[in-house]
Amino acid sequence: MDFLRKKFDEIRKPFNKGGKLEKFAPAINSIDTLLFVPKHNTSKGAHIRDGVDLKRVMVTVIFALLPAMFFGMYNLGYQHFSQLGESTAFIDCIIFGAWKFLPMLLVSYGVGLAIEIAFAIYNQHEVNEGYLVSGMLIPLIMPVDFPLWMLAVSVVFAVFIGKEAFGGTGMNIFNPALIARAFAFFSYAPQMSGDKVWVADASTIDAVSGETILGQLAAGTEPGWSVMDMFLGFIPGSVGETSVLAILIGAAVLIFTGVGSWKIITGTFVGGAVMALIFNTLGVNDLMNFPWWQHLLVGGFAFGAVFMATDPVSGAQTEKGKWIYGILIGFFAILIRVFNGAYPEGMMMAILLMNVFAPTIDHYVIAGNIKKRKNRLKAA
Repeated sequence: MDFLRKKFDEIRKPFNKGGKLEKFAPAINSIDTLLFVPKHNTSKGAHIRDGVDLKRVMVTVIFALLPAMFFGMYNLGYQHFSQLGESTAFIDCIIFGAWKFLPMLLVSYGVGLAIEIAFAIYNQHEVNEGYLVSGMLIPLIMPVDFPLWMLAVSVVFAVFIGKEAFGGTGMNIFNPALIARAFAFFSYAPQMSGDKVWVADASTIDAVSGETILGQLAAGTEPGWSVMDMFLGFIPGSVGETSVLAILIGAAVLIFTGVGSWKIITGTFVGGAVMALIFNTLGVNDLMNFPWWQHLLVGGFAFGAVFMATDPVSGAQTEKGKWIYGILIGFFAILIRVFNGAYPEGMMMAILLMNVFAPTIDHYVIAGNIKKRKNRLKAA
């Protein structure tokens, strides 16, 4: 590593203070901090001394996303070949899935990081590592055949409006990845909905539907997949959202490392279960009659609960607020899913809605705590 460190220091000399490329220093610094541990440390004042920084937190989330990503790539190939009636050999499915997904990942990172670096150079500040996670999340929640140029435009909108307009990483009030999906959904509706967008090259398949389970229920059709298929992920859907098992593995990583809030995750599942149970009692349509616990296995519910709702920037910060925030996300996700026939999902809208109200939740939780303390002082 010392050899690499010395070589990199030689390369970055023109970017140092007084060098010809000094104004582009944020770009080279971002590569430096990604490859090496920073050499500087705190020297005075009160500081929390810890080896965990934003980069390590972001890398932890990426590791947690890997099981869902790899299974998602396999499922892309599996859905494609199985609906064509061809062989679903593991290696063939993986190769096909990688061929479809990796270009989306490259476009997401390439466009997003280019904008981040451009903003850093213009404002002469360091590049934040926040987009490392958003760059992976965005292609994971998009349809497999979503045109790359539309994906690029959605990324541009998410980074400009979802992040930089609010001041960059740590200042955004909405989850940037969900902003990208919301922009794509409302701007390119035909490419984001229907029964031909969830299976790769579905337009070449005759008499076979690639519609999701929620889409079938909204249309009054009985789903053709077993509960085990729903849990393992052998169903059509966005790349990262199909396998609940892979998502739960990621959840375990986030909770064990302390990066993701188990209170928000648990609260979201509790809120969704309660709302689904209420609808099961009413039983007016197929979505209401769908077993409450199966609601938690399909669509983007599990993926949103684990990787979207737990965003530490746009979510609630207080401990009690995290419970309230998570429960309301689950509650509204199922509510939107059941009542909005044109959009039989709901997780995206529910999280974005609660992103808006997260500061309000924290405000009233803190105000309540202050009031309790004042009452205790009066009683004493």
